Amino acid sequence: MKALRYLMLLGHISRQMGWRYVAFRAGYWLQGKTGMLKLRFPRNAISRCFINIEEWRDRKPAFLFERELLKIEKNAGNDDLKWRVAQIKAGKFRYFSHQWYEVHDWHTNALTGFVYPKSRHWSDVDDLSPKTGDIKYVWEKSRFAFLYDLIRYDYHFSEDQSETVFKLISDWIDSNPVNCGPNWKCGQEIALRVLNWTFALHYYRFSTTLNQVLLNKIVGSIYDQTRHVADNIRFSKIAVRNNHVLTEALGLFTVGSMFPFFSKSLKWKRGGKNLFEKEIISQIAPDGSYLQYSMNYHRVVVQLLTWGIRLSELHGDYMCEMVYARAKASLNFLRACQSNANGQLPNYGHNDGALFFLLTECKFRDFRPQMAALANVLGIDLGYQTGKWSEEGQWLAGCCRQFLIKISPRRISTFSGDGYYVIRNAGTLTFLRCGGYRSRPFQADHNHLDIWVNGRNILHDAGTWLYNADSESVSYFSGTRSHNTIMIENFDQMQKHYRFIWTHWIINAKGTAGFAGNAYWIEAGFEGFLHVGKGIVHRRRVVKKAGQLHWLVEDRVSNVPAGMRIRQLWHPDETFKDDFRIRATDDKGCEIPRIVGSGWYSEVYGQKIECAVVMFESEGSFIRTVIECCK
Repeated sequence: MKALRYLMLLGHISRQMGWRYVAFRAGYWLQGKTGMLKLRFPRNAISRCFINIEEWRDRKPAFLFERELLKIEKNAGNDDLKWRVAQIKAGKFRYFSHQWYEVHDWHTNALTGFVYPKSRHWSDVDDLSPKTGDIKYVWEKSRFAFLYDLIRYDYHFSEDQSETVFKLISDWIDSNPVNCGPNWKCGQEIALRVLNWTFALHYYRFSTTLNQVLLNKIVGSIYDQTRHVADNIRFSKIAVRNNHVLTEALGLFTVGSMFPFFSKSLKWKRGGKNLFEKEIISQIAPDGSYLQYSMNYHRVVVQLLTWGIRLSELHGDYMCEMVYARAKASLNFLRACQSNANGQLPNYGHNDGALFFLLTECKFRDFRPQMAALANVLGIDLGYQTGKWSEEGQWLAGCCRQFLIKISPRRISTFSGDGYYVIRNAGTLTFLRCGGYRSRPFQADHNHLDIWVNGRNILHDAGTWLYNADSESVSYFSGTRSHNTIMIENFDQMQKHYRFIWTHWIINAKGTAGFAGNAYWIEAGFEGFLHVGKGIVHRRRVVKKAGQLHWLVEDRVSNVPAGMRIRQLWHPDETFKDDFRIRATDDKGCEIPRIVGSGWYSEVYGQKIECAVVMFESEGSFIRTVIECCK
């Protein structure tokens, strides 16, 4: 029976992902089991002088910024930045923008305390074991995102941090033999580390701390790491195909551009740029929506676009026009979903805490720094004016360009490619997603409704918490239970399997939005719960009264199997009941009792808090709900 279940699962995966994906994953698994990956990725390091330090300083390829030309207003009163740098020097590091852990090596999981063996070949490192915990708690420190705090402190306080920066980089190289340990397992993590080291090397190019021996060591490690990325990038292209391959492609392009003395630099530069262009065009829809169905991952792509477009322009090797078009479309999409009050977006889709280049004092959920930086590169006015979010753009793109285009959010925005519908009215934002899949799904969240009032997310998405956690928690955060939508009994809209695998994908998803009379409306529907029964369709209609804090939500579920109930779920914020009320009736107008239970809310990765969940349950097929201000 177990073998039969695996065969059925394989059949589902092959139909949804394609036989090329299945064949590649099987072949890659076989390479790991037979030791082929150890042969392909040997443990020998490059130890030689690639370039004389004086020649390297004289060459100075164009980069995102020039230290002597920076015009960022210095702020020596930035106590938060000063405090963070003090923590770093005390051996404490920030994880996922909000948690601090004291970790003195590069192989300890900060959450579980598990220490990975640093001499074991990366292909033998187990990153999925419950014992080891979420490997992201090892990778996070080794990304070296903390370098941006040190560099910004150096700039704002005029206190040289080169000794600390190079000491940490040198220690990482000594502690992480080539192709050994957990920090060589993920190509994206390696590429991101190389990007951050490149940023630091450019800033400290003329530092007296940097000598020939140290330069040889760092440049040699950059070569080794980039070679690993180049030799393993097919895994990200075929088996992952998301922001991972974009980061790796940008890493190749950046190293090829900034270290032209490597024998493979030209190949990496051309190959990285071509792959980056191809994947941007493929992963971002013409309307600007992103194939990972995640706001935070879309922001990651925005950061990569800013770096990639700007660097290519500086080197006279421009990205193709379609990359520019997709970048502009991305800004239009994200701006439509963004709160004017605080720069936040719905916490929709997977959110693993990724924020690559930490170059402002803005909060993690504020998307303005990253969007403003890309807008600066493209000459687009997003209507932000000037604020602390502007600093990132000054580091990555220099002085503000003349604005040629202005993007202003519309009252009604529809992104039918991936099924996003947004209403903006009188300080409110009403967001609904109901669309098909261009790539594998991550969460069963169709017809999820997010409602914002003046920057306050009164009905929210539960978030992500952790990728490698107990099965119950993973099922909760990725499943339908954590979203403002409909369940049938305790069934998700699709069937959950191991880790990120879903089968019985929803089909026939579509929707529309408009304005009539004195109200805005969204209508959307899909066929789902295919593992529960045939022909089950969930249709949702949302009506927002113009100028009023009043929403009407009508859910109709057809072909529900006999004896099963439908459950309408809502996840309100902590003070919702003080300012708003929610009530529901069935198709006969009879009131449905409100059931208040408990669930979880994870605003940032690795942190969860208990929260209230409001549920309306019916043995019928229709629920009509009114959400309104009670003051």
